[in-house]
Amino acid sequence: MSSSLPLRIGVRAHDFGVLPAGELAEKIAAKNMVCAQLAPGKAIAGLNLKPGILNPGLAFEIGQAFHKHGVQIAVLGCYVNPIHPDLATRKSLLGLFKEHLRCARDFGNGLVALETGSVNADYSPHPENHSERAFQHSLASIAELVAEAEQCGVIVGIEGVASHPVSTPQKMRRMLDAVGSKNLQVVFDPVNLLSLENYHDQERIISESFELFGDRIVAIHAKDFVVEDGQFRFARAGLGKLRHDLVMRFAVQQKPGISILLEDANEQTAGECRTFLQRVAEEWE
Repeated sequence: MSSSLPLRIGVRAHDFGVLPAGELAEKIAAKNMVCAQLAPGKAIAGLNLKPGILNPGLAFEIGQAFHKHGVQIAVLGCYVNPIHPDLATRKSLLGLFKEHLRCARDFGNGLVALETGSVNADYSPHPENHSERAFQHSLASIAELVAEAEQCGVIVGIEGVASHPVSTPQKMRRMLDAVGSKNLQVVFDPVNLLSLENYHDQERIISESFELFGDRIVAIHAKDFVVEDGQFRFARAGLGKLRHDLVMRFAVQQKPGISILLEDANEQTAGECRTFLQRVAEEWE
């Protein structure tokens, strides 16, 4: 199956700076980006987003500013650590995420995203992230957030990351099955599932992702990776080793109209990344 729908490419809003909502949306639209991942606390100038501050009126004003410029808030980012080692802090962070869920519709959005956590407070990698204990703690937090999402009629989107409790396609499928709710979906970033140890297997990892949870993918992150001096590093789309053809074939043939959100791209480079992805996608249209 192919689609005549145009490729919907956008950016992470904070990669274009920290600005008032209207100015930020205008800059994004000026680069012909039609959607954005907005983390309000990272992107909106003057917004000290602590628990209890976000409210429907504020969300509506930000959402309207983006709507005015034709930029869809495709993903509302609230990247809290759902397994923060301090339980009081964890509870507060989950509360902040729930506020985003309750206000998502006021932003003109229905999808709030996060990753699955780290036992380190600063979200840095830790060997224990791959333990069953960490997976169960992540599962408990994600299930709590999804229960709130069900009440609000919105979606929790989770990203798998090679150094987090959901680190493989199989663990993502396990998390989806364990939570057992269609209000839990996937923001797919293929590079996040790769590492220095497994990048040679990227074709298998990408294909297994589509086989195991392709039906649950609701947005795609687009970046690249390079391996230099024995280090695995992120890069902007088109400058590395990722099999973008596999991802774009899936997007065009299986997910027409899906939001594809650039990472590691800024105001100066986003246009080049968009052109690259469009060229790759043309092979499958």
